[in-house]
Amino acid sequence: MKRKFPQPLRAAYTSAMPGRSDGRVFRIAQISDLHCGGQHFVPNLLERAISEVNDLAPDVVVCSGDLTTFGFKGEYAQARAYLDRIACPSMVVIPGNHDARNVGYVHFEQLFGERNSVLHKGPVSIVAIDSTAPDLDYGQIGRGRYRWIEEQFARPAQLRIFVLHHHLLPVPGTGRERNIVHDAGDTLECLQRAGVNLVLTGHKHVPYAWKLESLFVVNAGTVSSLRLRGNTRPCYNVIDFTGKKIEVDRHYPFHGTERIIEFDTDTLEFRKNTSSIEHEVTTR
Repeated sequence: MKRKFPQPLRAAYTSAMPGRSDGRVFRIAQISDLHCGGQHFVPNLLERAISEVNDLAPDVVVCSGDLTTFGFKGEYAQARAYLDRIACPSMVVIPGNHDARNVGYVHFEQLFGERNSVLHKGPVSIVAIDSTAPDLDYGQIGRGRYRWIEEQFARPAQLRIFVLHHHLLPVPGTGRERNIVHDAGDTLECLQRAGVNLVLTGHKHVPYAWKLESLFVVNAGTVSSLRLRGNTRPCYNVIDFTGKKIEVDRHYPFHGTERIIEFDTDTLEFRKNTSSIEHEVTTR
């Protein structure tokens, strides 16, 4: 299925925001760290994940970066061909640090459009930011974008989601911390001011979840690479939003699901289930 990915920000996908009093689930699938073209890329894992995502019929699909391994044109073409198989017409795609290698951001813009995008759909607002720097692994948002981010979240929404590739908080079981967003503290304050409920990230190939004051941060694993830490497995996230309740599940291609976290956007009460992940990447 061919689709137009978001082009300039003013032309991003938008729709009117009805209330969510009907009890219907608003579903978001998050895939991350495809790493097309690399020696550890497993095509049948991605093919299976896409098939499962299509069966889940999400309202939005988020791809949170590292579509490629080295940022080469052929890798981008392969990634685009796979993402074209996703039936969901509303997609949010951002680059990761691997995509910014070898001037790969040029190919990203040619095949996917702007590296920053905004999507307002139903009760949900999503702002996605390119946190990469050319040929570097670390991430940064930059103070010049804080006000813009807050402006994009200013319109009414029942759920506000911020998407970036790099993690804002250290991820357990990933060794020495070298790649956290350089301005993570200022970025977190910006997101708090903007009333963001949920942050979606990728990068370290370890799924995890945190609560930080009124903000929930969910990291995705790799969906189709065998560059795995400890005993983790390739996976992707599915976020279900009903009323004020959020449920985040880790889905394994071919192998079922597992709840990561669930929370209430109003009361901020939550139940976190990351013990199995901790066992996969730590020792006693």
